[in-house]
Amino acid sequence: MHTDESINAYITGELLAGQSFHYDPQDRHGPALFLLAKPIAQIGGAKTFSDLTETELRLSTVLTGAATVLLFGAAVEMFGFVACFIAALLFAVAPLPVYYHRYFIHESLFVWATLGLILSGWRAQQKKSIWLAVLAGFFAALMLTCKETAPIHFFALLLSAIGVRVWSVRIRSRAATSPEIVRRDNCLFPVHPKIPKMILAALLTFVFFSVLLFTWFGQNWRALADLIHAVSNFTARAGGEGHQKPFWYYAKLLSDGWSGAIILLLALCGIASVVSQFFGRKKIHPLAPRIFLTIYALAIFGIYSLIPYKTPWLALNFWLAIAFLAGFAFEWIWFASPKISVRMVVLILLLALGFLIAHDTRERVFRNPADENNPYAYAHTVDDLLGLPVRLNELVAREKLSDPRIAVVAADPWPLPWYLRKWSQVGFWQPGQNCGAADFYLTSPEAAAQMTNQLQNLRPDFFGVRPNVLIILWSPEMKKPKP
Repeated sequence: MHTDESINAYITGELLAGQSFHYDPQDRHGPALFLLAKPIAQIGGAKTFSDLTETELRLSTVLTGAATVLLFGAAVEMFGFVACFIAALLFAVAPLPVYYHRYFIHESLFVWATLGLILSGWRAQQKKSIWLAVLAGFFAALMLTCKETAPIHFFALLLSAIGVRVWSVRIRSRAATSPEIVRRDNCLFPVHPKIPKMILAALLTFVFFSVLLFTWFGQNWRALADLIHAVSNFTARAGGEGHQKPFWYYAKLLSDGWSGAIILLLALCGIASVVSQFFGRKKIHPLAPRIFLTIYALAIFGIYSLIPYKTPWLALNFWLAIAFLAGFAFEWIWFASPKISVRMVVLILLLALGFLIAHDTRERVFRNPADENNPYAYAHTVDDLLGLPVRLNELVAREKLSDPRIAVVAADPWPLPWYLRKWSQVGFWQPGQNCGAADFYLTSPEAAAQMTNQLQNLRPDFFGVRPNVLIILWSPEMKKPKP
C-alpha cells in the first residue's frame, strides 16, 4: 500500500468505527472517495480499521474505473462510436489508467465525475433539460468533493465552452450563404430562454451537494471554513514542496514505454484531425464537441505542466482527453480512404499497438508495480516492508506475548499504521518525544540515534519503507538456553 493509500485506509477505518468525516485542509482531500469506500468495505465484512484488506479498499477505485469505461458508451452521441470505442479500449487496457484504477486514491473517482460533467453538461445544453443541468451540477460537486483541484478543470471547461461559442458565432455569420452549415456542425449555445434557468439549477445543485458532503451530512460545519483555508494551502503546495518537476515531466511520462509515444502521437493526430475538419469541408462527425474537447485537452495539459507540483497519478486527469483524441485520430485515418487494403493496414497497426500496450501493462501493473524503475510507482512502499508484520508475528510468538506494546518513533510513520493495524497497542511518537517502555520499538535511523539508552540491549532488524527510507525494528535478544 502506498503512503497515500494507507492514509485513506485509516480515514475509512475511522468511518467504519462510527466517527464522522472531518475535512483536513492541510494535507488531505474531500470525502467523496470515502463515501464510496465505506459501504463497499462493509459489504466485504469489515467493521473496523483492523478488518480492512487491500482488496476491499481498492475495489472502490476498480469499480469506478470500470464505470468510466462504460460511461464512454454514453459519449457516442457526442463524439461518435468509433472514437468512443477506441477511447474505452485505451482506458480499459492501457498501463496508466489500469495502474491507478487499482490505487486507493481519489483520481479514479475524479476522472469518472469529470467525464460525467462533460457528458451531462453537453446534453443538457443540447436538449435544454433542467434535470440534465442538475445532473451536471451533481458531477461538478462530486469533482470538488474528490479533490480541491476541481476549479482547474472548471476553468478549462469554461475556456472550452467560450472557444466553441466563438466558433459557433463564426458559423452563424456564414449561415446567410449556407444555412446547412449550422445544421451540419451542430453549434453550441444557441440563445434559449431555458439556459439561465439551467445554469441556476446546476449552480444550486453544485452548492447543495458540496456543502452536504464536505460537512458530512451536516455533522461538521467547520469544514466550510476549512475549505476556504485550503485555497492558500494548495496554492502554496503548487510551488512544489519537494514534488517539483520540469514542464515536460508529463509529456515524458506519457510517452514512456513501448506504447506511450505511439498513443501520444495518436493524440496529436487527433488534434490535427479536428483542425483539418475545422478548415476543411469534409465532416466525419459534428465538429463542435471535438473542438470543445481539443481546447479542454490543451488547456488542462498546459495548466498541469505549468504547475511545478507534479505526481504521476495526476496524469490520469488528462488521459481522459488523450484517449478521446487517439480515438479521433483512428477514426480520421480509417475514413481517409474507403479502400479495403488501406483499412486492413490500419487494423494490423491497431493490433500491433494493442500488443505493445499489453506488454507495458503487464510489466508496469502486474510484474513490477512497486519497482523503482516503474515511472508510476512514485515513492511507493517497497516489497521489503511486507516482511515487517511477518517478523513481528514471529517475535510475538517467541516472547509469548498476547497483546504486545509497540512504540513507533519516526517523523513520517506512514504506511506503518496500515501494516500494524492488527495489533491493538500501537503508539506513534515524533523523534525526541518520550515513548516510554514497550515490548518492541520501530524507529527511523534519526530517532534511533536519540534513543541509545532505551535501545542498547535490543537487537535491530532493518526494513525498507520507500526508496532510500529505512525503519528499524528493535526487539529483545533471544535468550540463550541454559547448559
